[in-house]
Amino acid sequence: MARLANISGKEAVKAFCKAGWVQIGQVGSHVVMMKAKVRVNLAIPRHKERSIGTCRALIRNAGLTVEEFLSLL
Repeated sequence: MARLANISGKEAVKAFCKAGWVQIGQVGSHVVMMKAKVRVNLAIPRHKERSIGTCRALIRNAGLTVEEFLSLL
């Protein structure tokens, strides 16, 4: 299993955009993203650092594996 580093919210948004997610808005410091034919929306905090657990939860909700996400970075 690949090692998931602590990345910024800006980097995460770019990676999810490469995976087909679209930014639909922002609520406070969180970017809201959606993808066609997926019932879940992602709320990504735009902080300098995010906890690894939060990052793993976002990856899991997006239907990706950690390895797929790391390849998008």
